Amino acid sequence: MEGETFSRLGDGSDQMDPKVVQTLQKGLVQVQTLLDQNRLLINEINMNHESKVPHNLTRNVGLIRELNNNIKRVVGLYNDISSSFIKSSIDVSSNGDDDDGDDHGSSSCGGALKSNGKGCRKRNRVA
Repeated sequence: MEGETFSRLGDGSDQMDPKVVQTLQKGLVQVQTLLDQNRLLINEINMNHESKVPHNLTRNVGLIRELNNNIKRVVGLYNDISSSFIKSSIDVSSNGDDDDGDDHGSSSCGGALKSNGKGCRKRNRVA
């Protein structure tokens, strides 16, 4: 399934770096794995809740913590995927902006900000 999703990206009509596509695929597989695990955790949490058995209800505390941690990891993975795309688009646009390879002192990313609110810096590529 994932191969089908990304096979269209390599048809020559795009400028996607193969490393970016590989990073995207890896990240999305990790996200899907965590989401599948979360589905199982939620099912178990629901069954424990419905059983009203004290031991099962106590067990839910740990399961909910695990679910919470998985959600944080999914958010982090989506952040990494997003950053990879932003970096790739900056690299592609900076390659086509001018021929001298100098960013003329610009430290912005086309108005984009990192998640910490600070501007990111363009990386100069050696031609």
